[in-house]
Amino acid sequence: MQKISPYFQLYLRLALGAGYLTLGLDRLGAWGAYGKPGVSWGDWKHFMIYAADIMRFLPYSVAAIFAATATTCEICFGILLVAGKWTRVTATGSGILTFLFGLSMAISHGITDPIGYSVFTVSAASFLLAVNEKYRWSLDELMQKKNAVQVKSVHL
Repeated sequence: MQKISPYFQLYLRLALGAGYLTLGLDRLGAWGAYGKPGVSWGDWKHFMIYAADIMRFLPYSVAAIFAATATTCEICFGILLVAGKWTRVTATGSGILTFLFGLSMAISHGITDPIGYSVFTVSAASFLLAVNEKYRWSLDELMQKKNAVQVKSVHL
């Protein structure tokens, strides 16, 4: 199992990163207009209708700020996870963000929505990724190796 563990970790990192990136960019119309196959929102207007519904317990202006912040975070998390940069911090942040999203869904629509859409599963997967010791095939690993070579050359 130890031999294939790095592959599972890579798969988890890429799957989470692609998921965050895809959903974040969908709100900006990257995959096409609302109503096209494979497009959830297609633009900010349609996403905000959903976001306001999920955060109905908040004033619209606060929900709009949270929606913009979450979208920015998701796009950044997606890029960073795919690249494998600051993976531990990024995975922790994405786990917290997704947990809060699931909590909002549960408050507004009941617990079955976030469970049915695997929101808590994605959050847990992000936290699981965060506790890995090493991140193979990542910018983190490259930087760690580069720093180790620099430290070694300084001591010579």
